[in-house]
Parts: sequence; C-alpha cells; structure tokens
Amino acid sequence: MMLEHPERLVAIAVVLLLFGFVMPFMMVIKVVESTFFLNFLSFASSVLGLFLGLTGVALYRVKHKKRDDEDNRYR
Repeated sequence: MMLEHPERLVAIAVVLLLFGFVMPFMMVIKVVESTFFLNFLSFASSVLGLFLGLTGVALYRVKHKKRDDEDNRYR
C-alpha cells in the first residue's frame, strides 16, 4: 500500500505539482489553449500534489522516527 512507501507519495506529489505549475505557464504563453477543463485539472493537480506531499513527508518522518527511537533505546 502507498502508506507504507512515503517516498512514492512524495514522488507522485512532485509530478502533480510540476504539472500544476507547467500547464498554467504554457496556457499563459499560449502554447496550450486555455480551457475550463485544463484550468480545473491544473488546479486539482496542484492541490492534490500539495496534499500528497505533506502526507508523504509526515509518513516518512513517522516511519524514520520509529527507527530512530529503536536505535537510541540502548544509548
């Protein structure tokens, strides 16, 4: 499951955030025609990427905090 691999969540979040940045930029410089669907898709990918990134970073920290606690138990 994805919750066991927070690195994948962060990687997916980066892709979504890049898409959410590049598409509006391409619409502004008129490489891609601006449509309601593309605008909504860009916004949704930015929001979803932000959410997944924060979740992935939090899960990564929890996963490694457990490991750090186990390593420091006998010191």
